[in-house]
Amino acid sequence: MKGSVSSEISVVIPTLGRPILARALQGLADGTRRPAHVLVVDQGRSPQVARIVRKFRETGFPVEHRPSEGRGRAVGVNEGIRQVRTRFVLVTDDDCIVEPEWVESMAGALSRHPDALVTGRIEAWEDGRVPVVVTAREGFVQRRPRLTFDSLSGGNMGGSRDLIVALGGLDGDPLSATAEDAEFAYRALRAGVPLVYEPASGVAHIDWRQGEERKAQVRSYARSHGAFYGKYLRRGDLFIGARFALHMIRAARRWTQGVVRGDTELAANGRAYVTRLPGGVYCGFRSPRGVVRPIQGDE
Repeated sequence: MKGSVSSEISVVIPTLGRPILARALQGLADGTRRPAHVLVVDQGRSPQVARIVRKFRETGFPVEHRPSEGRGRAVGVNEGIRQVRTRFVLVTDDDCIVEPEWVESMAGALSRHPDALVTGRIEAWEDGRVPVVVTAREGFVQRRPRLTFDSLSGGNMGGSRDLIVALGGLDGDPLSATAEDAEFAYRALRAGVPLVYEPASGVAHIDWRQGEERKAQVRSYARSHGAFYGKYLRRGDLFIGARFALHMIRAARRWTQGVVRGDTELAANGRAYVTRLPGGVYCGFRSPRGVVRPIQGDE
């Protein structure tokens, strides 16, 4: 183990029991700074997770295994955050490898912006191809929602534990299961909470899905984004209506460009959003769970 401890930082990692969790924990253990506490929230049933966590604990790494009966990434993240006792909490995924400076740079950004949510780069691991990458090298602060997308990556985010709880946590509705970070970013911005992009805080996303699994994940993204939009449209949110229209236009363009270029993956991505986004909107609009409301600050 190396690096001093960031006493105000805990890390939450939700998992379904994938063995690549060991690589994610090793990335944290090898950092220039290490967190005071790591919570692995395990929604799977594989005994391998407990063995992996125990192996790291035996080396002195402060990681804890938390079995969960919940379902969905958002539910797992929320369970972990509720257990955090440090001032700040960072969230990553079991298929993400944080860069050595991740904890240190995120801790620095949070100390400078304690009332904001902080995020950073998402890049593909070893030249793989993942659905979303964020590679900007200039930092910035976002204070209002955008028509395209808001700068918060669920596998690379952090904030004050109390702030995230006050915002209501992530949306655990299965309808928006893979758009929980997009919805959370939008809700935070509408509540007046800025998003800080820290380019020094990088995470590499492992490309483990192949073929049909990858296509199914993109279809899930599309439907979940639609559900997120539908919930806000039910509230009469005209900005989300404009975002939905632009999203459909951009998706149709990706589909067309993919066909013209012979890029089957780009075409499949565009097609998934064109065909699945409207259905998601319909389901979200009719969802009895509605929008998660911040405890304070909602307009």
